[in-house]
Amino acid sequence: MALHFDEAEFAARRDRLAMAMADSKLDAVLLFAQESMYWLTGYDTFGFCFFQCLVVKADGEMVLLTRSADLRQARQTSNVEKIVIWTDREGANPAVNLRDLLNDLDLLGCRIGVEYDTHGLTAHNGRRLDEQLQTFGDIVDASALVPGLRLIKSPQEIEKTRKAAALADDALDAALKLIKRGADEGRILAAMQGAIFEGGGDYPANEFIIGSGEDALLCRYKAGRRKLAANDQLTLEWAGVFHHYHAAMMETVLTGKVSKRHRELFEAAQAALAAVEKAMIPGNTFGDVFDAHARAMEAHGLTKHRLNACGYSLGARFTPSWMERQMFYAGNPEPVAPDQTLFAHMIIMDSDTGTAMCLGRTYLTTAGAPESLSRHTPDLIVR
Repeated sequence: MALHFDEAEFAARRDRLAMAMADSKLDAVLLFAQESMYWLTGYDTFGFCFFQCLVVKADGEMVLLTRSADLRQARQTSNVEKIVIWTDREGANPAVNLRDLLNDLDLLGCRIGVEYDTHGLTAHNGRRLDEQLQTFGDIVDASALVPGLRLIKSPQEIEKTRKAAALADDALDAALKLIKRGADEGRILAAMQGAIFEGGGDYPANEFIIGSGEDALLCRYKAGRRKLAANDQLTLEWAGVFHHYHAAMMETVLTGKVSKRHRELFEAAQAALAAVEKAMIPGNTFGDVFDAHARAMEAHGLTKHRLNACGYSLGARFTPSWMERQMFYAGNPEPVAPDQTLFAHMIIMDSDTGTAMCLGRTYLTTAGAPESLSRHTPDLIVR
């Protein structure tokens, strides 16, 4: 069995979920998010692209409904003992199988929470689920239940995040050895990903971002590679990943002569990151962290060149994104608390001059000031 946490850790998670379910008066919860299944049981797969559900009852009983392709995956990677298979065939409706399973579990007429807000439950399957459960019981949206528990990391999770952060640093070191005039983006990307794999890490939940020249102003991955010019800008966003736990970083690296505008934008990004660090303390909210970012950008006259969010929680994530649902944006009441792992990104994209400058680090919150998990100080990097 390929579990990455000990039984005491999983037992503590089950207890926390049971208490949260009791607070919400839930008799059962239907988990569709792969992150929730991994956190609760260790179940590790990309099979959530098909219909699958982990049923968790208030008494702690768990049953996984999945396809035959994931039967051995669940046995090998999780502590789930009861696995039910729905059969692939023309006209199959696994929501019917799930309803029958819930009936077998004596949940007819009960209050049942559903994880709707997840890539593990498409709109199509969600509609089929609702059709089957509309008269089955009291069905409520429980999408925020497990993500709220996962927001606070245990000591074992923090240890894995530190390992991920070290791998992120290794990836940057590998990139910096190659970044220069004429360097190929493909080789840089290969070196970064290779450093993480060689260090025992995993695939990230989304692609690394790499773009130079005018593509340095993009903050999403896209296809296509180019070679760096003598005076160029290269934006990188990547994450070290260990047992699916992510620690992200972001940099805009320059080659050749540094322009006045690049220096201005770096000073703003550095000031904004410092302001965000200062605000990332218990007693403040995620909205307060964003406000610190916004004020710093405004002080440098960059309001129109910033984004409307400046970071988010990180953890064990699966495709298509390493971003958790808790984000730094205006008005977010989510409280900052100790033992959160939070990524802050200062993204400045000046389309007027074609100038990019990005700076991002992952932090561990404490009872006081947050701890940066990178060994790299946030300095302007020129090659």
